[in-house]
Amino acid sequence: MVAPASLPRLAAGEQPGYRLVNSRFPPIDLFDDVASAEEFAVLHELQALTNPRLRATLGDLSLLPLEEIPFDIPGCSYAVAPFTHVNPAGSRFSAGGYGVLYLADAMETALAEVRHHQEAYWRGVPALNYERFVFRGLACRFQAAGLGDGLVLPAADPVYAPDDYRASWALGQAAKRAGLPGLRYRSVRRPGVVCWALLTPRPVIAMVQAAHYEMVWKGGVIGIHRLSTP
Repeated sequence: MVAPASLPRLAAGEQPGYRLVNSRFPPIDLFDDVASAEEFAVLHELQALTNPRLRATLGDLSLLPLEEIPFDIPGCSYAVAPFTHVNPAGSRFSAGGYGVLYLADAMETALAEVRHHQEAYWRGVPALNYERFVFRGLACRFQAAGLGDGLVLPAADPVYAPDDYRASWALGQAAKRAGLPGLRYRSVRRPGVVCWALLTPRPVIAMVQAAHYEMVWKGGVIGIHRLSTP
């Protein structure tokens, strides 16, 4: 197994990143309405008394300490959502016990990554013959300081296995235990470029809506179209 201590740490510097989220999931406005953990705790308690759907909207807040939430940044809700709405099936650097904020170097890379995973999911949906799915593009700025640099690992390393996540799960869990804010790694779905896996939302400086994109499904993704700008 790759030890996080063996990975070089990235220097301080602002880094752009991109991701896609399904447009059926609306932003969680409550995170954007407050400027501190104290204000959030009070507002959350008040709204929870009158809004029984709040937990479903916010996700499981026990998975993310309040001190890790970057309150008072543009798009705080987008930065927090992957950590409170965790996919129990897991992802490349998590077996499903904690969330990861995945970012790509360009929107084209984000589209390639999402296309792969959505195709795998849609193939398992019975009687899905033709459909259009809309995704919200997000543009992020984050601080790269302290991230572990997985680019030192060759593309053939088990961490980059296309569909076997055992090695990457082990690395992600070890990195989280070691307190690393995240990892830089090679994109598996678009070779030659990079992605980032943030293990906490703390490094995020801003995350704002970009264009919307449509994926057209007919036995596979047969088209991807940019629909709009913000």
